[in-house]
Amino acid sequence: MKRYSLLFLFAALALTWSCTEDTDGTPGIKPGNLSISSVFPDSASGGELVVVKGSGLGDIRSVVLEKGEVPAGFQPTLNTEGVFMFRVPLEAQGGTQKVTLTNGNGVSQSFDLRVLAFPVIYDVSNYNFSAGSEITITGLNLEDVHTVRFAGTNESIDIVSKTKTSLTIKFKSTNVERSALDIINATGPIKTTQEFVNLDKAFVIFTDAYGEGFGDGSWGDPGTITDAEAKTGSKSIYKNYQKGNWHLINFANWWPGVEENKDWKYLTVWIKGASQDYTLYLTGDKRAGGFGNGDRSYPLNVPAGKWTYFKIPLSEVKLWEKGTPFFQLGFWIPGPDAQDEIFHFDDLILVK
Repeated sequence: MKRYSLLFLFAALALTWSCTEDTDGTPGIKPGNLSISSVFPDSASGGELVVVKGSGLGDIRSVVLEKGEVPAGFQPTLNTEGVFMFRVPLEAQGGTQKVTLTNGNGVSQSFDLRVLAFPVIYDVSNYNFSAGSEITITGLNLEDVHTVRFAGTNESIDIVSKTKTSLTIKFKSTNVERSALDIINATGPIKTTQEFVNLDKAFVIFTDAYGEGFGDGSWGDPGTITDAEAKTGSKSIYKNYQKGNWHLINFANWWPGVEENKDWKYLTVWIKGASQDYTLYLTGDKRAGGFGNGDRSYPLNVPAGKWTYFKIPLSEVKLWEKGTPFFQLGFWIPGPDAQDEIFHFDDLILVK
């Protein structure tokens, strides 16, 4: 009895296997007459879902956007004979264009879709500019940028070059002291989250040279101006922090000092790190902690081997807490314990 039951089971399984069709993930709907009745939305950004309604949509095998022939991904098992869904690829180029659906029989239908590809900003080469200087912006959807200007103004900035992922701009002489940018392409405008500072209007402690009245008052090895490294312009200043000495670089202005100005909002500086990640501490003679290597109240984490931008609110750092003017501003390090370490400084300024 058991023998016949097993034979019947094997026969049934064999029949089931022989009737099971391999599938490629599509819903198993045979290609029919392909037609499109509606598309929603008719404008979409990269990553946004588009819903196509019609008939014969269950066997779509490819979706291609006209500009650049960019393919769009979709999940076949989520689609039906009457509804097809896909997401606009992040790489899609902006503007109105044909989107072509093709089924398993090679039959295609197209519809118009306006791809919204606003400029996207990932990074900038600098936050500081002066008349004639250039900054490169990296991001996405930058190839059709036609206007760059200071945010909220009609004051334009020249476009030097552009690709899909980079935009180089050149600044003119301006009275703008600090501003975000409006960047406009064929889709529309965006306002950058980054602010850009006019070095020509800032209060200079050090750029390519010391600002008026400033000089070196460092502990240990002096601050040394060099043209071997620079974030902006052609020079920076470096300090060799001797092993185990807890030294500091000191930007000293013994006369007349730096009087407090309520219009100033930020202290900014570029610092290039040493052989490993370190913490430098900001110090000032009129800060609450006084000047020297005992004040750890304002740490700056400096990554190894690269330039890092620090934008420090004066309301936090309080350079005039104990009176005005201040005469000394510096950066000190505990140790360093392993060896001497060199840090470079550039564009140390006060900004309105």
